[in-house]
Amino acid sequence: MSDVTIRPITAKADRKKFVDLPFRLYAEDPHWVPPLKGEALGLITPAKNGWFSHAEAQLFLAERGGRVVGRISAHIDTLALTMPADQGFGPGVGQWGLFDAEDAAIGAQLIATAEEWLRGQGMRRALGPISMSIWEEPGLLIEGHDHSPTIMMGHARPIYREWIEAAGYDPVKQLLTYDLDITQEFPPLVQRIIQSGERNPRIRVREVDKSRFEEEAAFILAILNDAWSDNWGFVPLTPPEIKDVGVKLKPIVFNDLIRIAELDGRPVAFMITLPDLNEAIKPLNGSLLPFGWAKLLLWLRAPKVRTMRVPLMGVIKELQASRMASQLAFMMIEYIRRASVHRYGATRGEIGWILDDNQGMRSIADTLAGRINKVYQVYGKDL
Repeated sequence: MSDVTIRPITAKADRKKFVDLPFRLYAEDPHWVPPLKGEALGLITPAKNGWFSHAEAQLFLAERGGRVVGRISAHIDTLALTMPADQGFGPGVGQWGLFDAEDAAIGAQLIATAEEWLRGQGMRRALGPISMSIWEEPGLLIEGHDHSPTIMMGHARPIYREWIEAAGYDPVKQLLTYDLDITQEFPPLVQRIIQSGERNPRIRVREVDKSRFEEEAAFILAILNDAWSDNWGFVPLTPPEIKDVGVKLKPIVFNDLIRIAELDGRPVAFMITLPDLNEAIKPLNGSLLPFGWAKLLLWLRAPKVRTMRVPLMGVIKELQASRMASQLAFMMIEYIRRASVHRYGATRGEIGWILDDNQGMRSIADTLAGRINKVYQVYGKDL
């Protein structure tokens, strides 16, 4: 290991090297989706990522003979430190992520370096990989390497699981995604539940109005922060993060793919669905030049996709133990299913991630004949 050096980085040129490494390591992986390099750089640049308004991170590069052979981030989210310890984070818990390495020895040294930095910041426990916010790409892919991830989901070399566990990490939580065939109508039981809801004058399931983007986003954020507040790993989204997410996702936000459910005129549930942008950016190999921008712009005007992803769904806590919660969920899913098939040509949906102990959402996915297609695992270790 004496020929490998690991150093902290801050300069723009080094951040570019940090982003470039996966393009070499995954060059032969047909299921890896090269991110747009500008987006990947924005993620790790404090001035361009609202998450840094309540978090700090140190990036490290491993080099051998001047060649980058590994990378990792170590980070502390000050909001996560205030969360209840039984929800995964809490006082003294830091994270690491954005992990890639050429071999096991380099990987071990990178993880040890991240741990050392976290100890120096007073952390007593590490969770990883989390890249970098829990709302971005949490967990290591441990099942489902045989097909590409959808938008905002991660991909990793299968060998990383062995390396992380060899470093003394134990599984803490699994995050699941479910695959659905959306060309077929859902089972008769689900159709009856939907029809019953449609007859209920108290219920209204409406499309969002993109022309009132900020107002609609505020409704969704209020429901999200209430609905998810007791979940493992929850950290409330902040206004700077919402602003950044809005800028990034607004081009792929379509009124008929995002629904808000109202009960007696009050917004109580929502469902966000996104066309799988990965299908459009995968051939671009990380660059919008020279003609990638034109191809992407053309796609965004009238996207036709195979897959729709549901990254977020929520029902306010006071309804979560009621039949109304699943009824609203089924109604939103069905309305979006119809739009996905008839307007966008989609044939499959992906719901997730879903926490392995979220029995309510898992039951909904099972009732819709969904099957688990990817499993991500978050690991933990006392420092």
